[in-house]
Parts: sequence; structure tokens; C-alpha cells
Amino acid sequence: MILRPATLADAPELAKLGAETFVAAFGHLYTPQDLEAFLAEVHNPEAVGEEIAGDSCTHRLVEDDGALVAFCKLRYPTKFVEYSDARDPIELGQLYALPGYTGTGIGAQLMDWALEVARDAGHDAILLSVYAENFGAQRFYQRHGFGKIADITFRVGEHIDPEFLYELKL
Repeated sequence: MILRPATLADAPELAKLGAETFVAAFGHLYTPQDLEAFLAEVHNPEAVGEEIAGDSCTHRLVEDDGALVAFCKLRYPTKFVEYSDARDPIELGQLYALPGYTGTGIGAQLMDWALEVARDAGHDAILLSVYAENFGAQRFYQRHGFGKIADITFRVGEHIDPEFLYELKL
């Protein structure tokens, strides 16, 4: 497996991976219309390309046999800054792997990368949102030292999900 930064050429495949991993984990929660609207807005090659080209997101990709199988995204500044008393927090925007790759240590490697980037840049906290009923992800984040600091929501189309905001002080 290869861990590497994203390039603009990765945008179509990364958009596809983002949609596939989101649908695998959460697709059953939404109407087809809400899911389609969300995927069209967030997981399309143009939006992903804009993130890669911009200066507010940093991506780390995982390849296996030439195919993308997992990714992590850091966002700065974070949209959750008002919930934290940290001086300069960064946001872990997404950490997703294809279903066959969860539990293989890829998530821990991506988390190690995110922590290293955050510390090297001088951030004093990492914030992330996690679905209130995604107990496996919550356990993963808790094992890495994150704790809940707020109840928030996440919109998918017209559907509003309950989410928890987690923070790790660095």
C-alpha cells in the first residue's frame, strides 16, 4: 500500500471513492433524492478538484494495487472553531476507507499522518464530526484520544443527521 498526497489528476477517482465510501457507510439512512443531492454537491470531480487545488484542504490517499482505497482530509480553517477553546484548531474533514479495508490499520496510518501534519503546523487541537450512531468510528476516535465536546448536525440533502463534535488537544 502507498500513502501519498492528492493531485488534481486524482479528483475524478477521489470523488468516486468519496461517494462509494459514504454510500457504503450511510446510504441506507437517506432517501434517494437526498443522497443524490449530497453526492452531486460534495463528491463530484469539480468540487474535489477545487479542494485539491485550493489552500484550505490537504488530502492523503491510500492506494492498493494502483487503486484508491482510502483517504483522509484536513481542513483549515475549521468551520467548528466556535465550539472549541483551542487557539488554532484544524479539522479532520473525512477519514474513509472502502469496506474491505476497514480494520486493516489504514485508518490508524491516516490518523498518524493527520496528527503529524497538525502538530508540524503548530495547531493546538483537531476537531472532527462523527455521526451519532457510528459507534465504530466513535470508538476509533476515542482510542486516538478524541472526546466529545458538542452535539451538532450534518445535512444530507433535506435530511438532518445528529452528529457529535470531537476534539483532540495537541
